[in-house]
Amino acid sequence: MRFGVLGPTQVWDVSGRQLSVGGPRVRALLVRLLLAAGEPVPTDRLIDDLYGAEPPARPGNALQAQVSRLRRMLPVGPAVELHPAGYRLAVAPEQVDAHQFTRYAAAGRRALTRDDPHRAVQLLTDALELWRGPALADVAEAPFAAATAHRLSELRTEAICDRAEARLRLGEATLLINELSGLVAEYPLRERPRALLMRALVAVGRTAEALESFAQGRRLFADELGVDPPAELSRLHVAILRGELPPRGSPSTTAVAPVPPTPDPPPAPPGPLPAPLTSFIGRERERERVRDLLTDHRLVTVVGPGGAGKTRLAVEAVRDWPGELGFVDLAPLVGRPTTAELARVVGSGLGLRDAGLRARGGPGPDPRQRLVHALARRSLLLLLDNCEHVVAEVAELVGELLAACPQLRILTTSREPLGLTGEALCPVSGLPLPPPDAPPAEAATYPAVRLFLERAAEQVPSERPDPVVAGHVCRMLDGIPLAIELAAARLRSLSMSELAARLHDRFALLSRGSRTAAPRHQTLRAVVEWSWDLLTEPERALARRLTVFVGGATLPAVEHVVEGPAGEVLDLLTRLVDKSLVEAGGGRYRMLETVRAYGAEQLAHAGETAAMHRAHATFFLALARTADPQLRGPDQLTWLSLLDTERDNLHAALQRSIAAGDAVTALRLIGALTMYWWLRGHRGTAARMASQALTVAGASPPPDLQEEYLLATLLSNLDAPPGARAAPAAGWSERSGLNQLHHPPRQPFLFYLSAVSSGPPAAGFAEEAALHERLSSADPWSQALTRVGQGMLRLWQGEWGEAERDLTAALARFQELAERWGSMLALSALAELAGQRGDHATALTTLDSALTLAGALGSEVDRAELLRVRADSRLKLEDVAGAAADFTEAIACGQRAGAPELAAAARRGLAELARRRGDRMAARELVEQALMECPRGWFGADATRIDLLTLRAELAEADGESATGWRTAAAELAAAYHLETWSTDGQ
Repeated sequence: MRFGVLGPTQVWDVSGRQLSVGGPRVRALLVRLLLAAGEPVPTDRLIDDLYGAEPPARPGNALQAQVSRLRRMLPVGPAVELHPAGYRLAVAPEQVDAHQFTRYAAAGRRALTRDDPHRAVQLLTDALELWRGPALADVAEAPFAAATAHRLSELRTEAICDRAEARLRLGEATLLINELSGLVAEYPLRERPRALLMRALVAVGRTAEALESFAQGRRLFADELGVDPPAELSRLHVAILRGELPPRGSPSTTAVAPVPPTPDPPPAPPGPLPAPLTSFIGRERERERVRDLLTDHRLVTVVGPGGAGKTRLAVEAVRDWPGELGFVDLAPLVGRPTTAELARVVGSGLGLRDAGLRARGGPGPDPRQRLVHALARRSLLLLLDNCEHVVAEVAELVGELLAACPQLRILTTSREPLGLTGEALCPVSGLPLPPPDAPPAEAATYPAVRLFLERAAEQVPSERPDPVVAGHVCRMLDGIPLAIELAAARLRSLSMSELAARLHDRFALLSRGSRTAAPRHQTLRAVVEWSWDLLTEPERALARRLTVFVGGATLPAVEHVVEGPAGEVLDLLTRLVDKSLVEAGGGRYRMLETVRAYGAEQLAHAGETAAMHRAHATFFLALARTADPQLRGPDQLTWLSLLDTERDNLHAALQRSIAAGDAVTALRLIGALTMYWWLRGHRGTAARMASQALTVAGASPPPDLQEEYLLATLLSNLDAPPGARAAPAAGWSERSGLNQLHHPPRQPFLFYLSAVSSGPPAAGFAEEAALHERLSSADPWSQALTRVGQGMLRLWQGEWGEAERDLTAALARFQELAERWGSMLALSALAELAGQRGDHATALTTLDSALTLAGALGSEVDRAELLRVRADSRLKLEDVAGAAADFTEAIACGQRAGAPELAAAARRGLAELARRRGDRMAARELVEQALMECPRGWFGADATRIDLLTLRAELAEADGESATGWRTAAAELAAAYHLETWSTDGQ
């Protein structure tokens, strides 16, 4: 959701629809919480800000009533939460226009300070365009509003002046005079607008008017204030009189740049930054350093020990980044991934898919290449968080990305540098500490003490810890922010003196740790161990068992996995939240990674690791099995979202089962997750995990898992190179596995995946159709998918009437089920049928419907494929402009998704358009560009290369050149994939 306070209060939902804001008091409460941008506002302050000097008889109850009304107004939006320090609205600053404005304006001023006027104008214009009228216009009567509105108005005026300064440096004085004259009329006694106007007038040769403006100002200063003009204004006046400010002349006209053959793809939605839960204290200098480093370097690493606040610092440093921003947390990674696997994780975090609607067999391009293609032309700042456990793999991937993507910048957080040439470091350790003899007032100004005092006030508002004692505690903790926050949390159960005494007893390692270990690691371990020692035994048991969850867990998941009474588990979990060992938010419970790592050690020491891993796998296998059939019905999107949330836990359960040699659980998880993987485009992940599970399972299916074993075989083949299908030993194969089934399969995705993995049946279409008919189940979704398969077989055989009957029946059944993916598959096949019949108008409308479904599923890969096919249909209808638009958008979708083969296929369409209008030179350039970006070595990409080589030959022959070699290459590629019907015209 988005919120606007720079003008009348407005709220927009995720679709851009404006919501009703409610009455004046609710509106004022909303605005006051928005101004805090996710930070808690104390209850007393809220009452004062809403009611002023005349609060109601029961102000607390009145405030609760307004909060309830606000919650009803935002039924699906951010939660209004009751925090120990007050109420907070769970929104990120970037969702509120006032905070966006201040960040853009500050970034613009920094650009101006660095003498980058072009960047400054862009940033400041973005900032000023957020204003829709006077700030807080419809809550002006609220007691808090006047001062805030005045502050924002002042910032707006300064932003206008900053932009005018930047435009003056760019030689745009002529365009500024009217704007600056209006600003001077509005603020006649302000120095800066008048000085800017005088400079602009001199720059265009109107020196006399500049001197008159100064004279008017001098009279106003004398009459209104009884003073002379400010010194800076007087110095500017003298410089004009002496001719030291020469006219610059009007700016020259800038030539319009030629339109490139294809536009850069629009940026994908930015990855969401973690919303702040607490105030940001003590890292202001480092935050500015990170921003400055990112201006001058393409790789910056925030490096320091665990618990030093690296993630928070990095997030706050880029929160107002004006361009495209991506965020990927690497902490959930289990084990040591390869660089290719890491590339898949980063691509997934950026919203990239690695499978399309009708992806064929073969491995697909290398995940690193796909990521490079997706980022090669994007101006993106990528934040990779928690890199320390995969630092070598991150270094290799980052080096490759920076070398291939010239507009990419990367910010990482790690406990050690990546060690790459050109890497700029921002080291962070403990917060600055007061000296032992600092008086209370001075000690309270140091960042470490400020952090402790604020967190202590949140925990025990009635207490006012002595800053000198707080300084002593912070020194004992080396100023590490995590340690300070954990210590402050203990004030709920310990006095300040008891806290200081226990720190001295428990943290002997802080001053004399092992010589062979990093001191900062000792410090953090000491803090965690001390916090752990303060827990009761039941609390410790729950804390160590919580470490089996990756990426957090819901309360039902915790209750089932730890096997405790529901009420007792909730009580213990609440105590862990209170003691800051667990974070709660959004209905999930998460551990800090450092605490989680320590707890995992305790789980191993207790001998509970294997049992807890089994319990975890059992729960998430049940979840996956429950979700799987729901993915084939009307609640498809809801269950997809749920599985997205639990993906780290699901994959951890599968990886642990494989590592433990538990082939049964691993294969069952693969069976339950296959549909999810396919809908989300995680083909590479599915193939890799399936191959590992087959290795554990051996050469033949375990009892009662024949279908799951077959699914794993089919999935593993997706990553196998051509000619090297990964069928297990003992003659087990995809086709033989299907033939051994004598009953309707429990895994309804088998037939579709078999067709994708194996291609058309070698034994003939009739036999395949008979197999489908024999194994068709009573499940409506399976029946519909079987009809799609039969329809496509008949379509390939040229039996158009029978194909239309099957595909239409399948579409009707999928629509009855409200299942989007199956409907999209059937519509795509019907469009292909209409195109073969020459009915391109029907093909066009059918593809429109398929594209709508692809958008609902969030599939950029499928959109790229469908847009390219729709462009072909438009071309057959002589809609050249529409075809060009679709081809261009398909290129953008393919590039955003990291699918260069789809972008290349669409670029081939643009080349055909160029050939039709007689521009063979442009057509040849587009073909060469497409061949360079199109990968090779698997069916989908090589089919596109055949098309491109054929068109290249035709263009060469039209120019009187020989094209025998290119035709031969196309024919050899076609033969490699047994495409006997492929002709030289690419049809």
